Amino acid sequence: MAIDKFEASLKKLEEIVTRLETGSLSLEDSLKAFEEGVKHSAFCSSRLEDAERRVEILLKQKDGSLKREPFDAGEG
Repeated sequence: MAIDKFEASLKKLEEIVTRLETGSLSLEDSLKAFEEGVKHSAFCSSRLEDAERRVEILLKQKDGSLKREPFDAGEG
């Protein structure tokens, strides 16, 4: 399922960031980890954009207009 892949990719990205922050990797390993992290970041960003578009579709009014409301992460 795509959600599983998103979660796995996000977890991998977090692990890469942690490894890079330790400063214990060689330059070559750091570059490889960074490159992998960029790929995971792009994938996650794409999936989040897809989810945003789906939410907008769900918020369409009966007359077909789109009611946009600001997203507040602190609510609900």
